[in-house]
Amino acid sequence: MTQPSNLEAIMGLIMYGGEAKGKAVEAIHAARDGQFEKAQHLLQEATHSLNVAHRSQTSLLSQEAAGDQVDLSLLLVHGQDHMMTALAFIDLAKELVAVYDKISNIQRGEL
Repeated sequence: MTQPSNLEAIMGLIMYGGEAKGKAVEAIHAARDGQFEKAQHLLQEATHSLNVAHRSQTSLLSQEAAGDQVDLSLLLVHGQDHMMTALAFIDLAKELVAVYDKISNIQRGEL
């Protein structure tokens, strides 16, 4: 059973990892629509949310490293999945925003 003290950290992984992914997807959509400043702002928000999720993960890893066993629960696996998916989405979103920006510049004859 998940310890109550770990539940907050696990929920942080789920909430902030999910939020980070959502902001990355929004950034891709903004770039597709030519809103590059908005896309960059959303990428910053995504990175911030990912950092908050990472702090939750770090607290669990520190607990484990100190010898206090962290129970492997379905919630923890789900939270870790959210975080890793967010990390991949942010990396992909950065590339897609750059590609959309380049396409936009080419279409305007700036490249």
